[in-house]
Amino acid sequence: MEIRPATIDDVGAVVPMVQKICALHQEMDPSRYCYREDVGEMYRQWLGERAKDPNSVFLVAEREPGPPPVLAGFLIATREKEIPIYRIESYGSIHDLWVEETYRHEGIGRDLVMLCVDRFRQMGVAQVRLDTAPANDAARSLFRSCGFHASTVEM
Repeated sequence: MEIRPATIDDVGAVVPMVQKICALHQEMDPSRYCYREDVGEMYRQWLGERAKDPNSVFLVAEREPGPPPVLAGFLIATREKEIPIYRIESYGSIHDLWVEETYRHEGIGRDLVMLCVDRFRQMGVAQVRLDTAPANDAARSLFRSCGFHASTVEM
């Protein structure tokens, strides 16, 4: 297993995983996660931009080299500007993390998260944030094991 920065060529293999995340979120909370019909295509464009953006961390876990590569999972995060009342000027925001079911419980998710945190640290970003659904116990457990703690409740 190799975890590496994603390229524009990986986007096509990542989009189906994004669609699985969307389906999972809709199942957990359909009123909160009411996606548009074209969410996959919207993500395709956004991920392509993130693959070239130096303020983004877009990682893939490659199980087998391609072409096309066999991907076991991915993580996408961006550097966001904080509002000026806080001392921290920017923070890293993990938007999505997915590991295909076949490859779960191998430490891939943890490796993706920890590499992301390290990449943000190299950028000079002191804080990394993320959201998880209240019903997603597995995600919260993973993120706690990576040093994250609950800080807000969205209502």
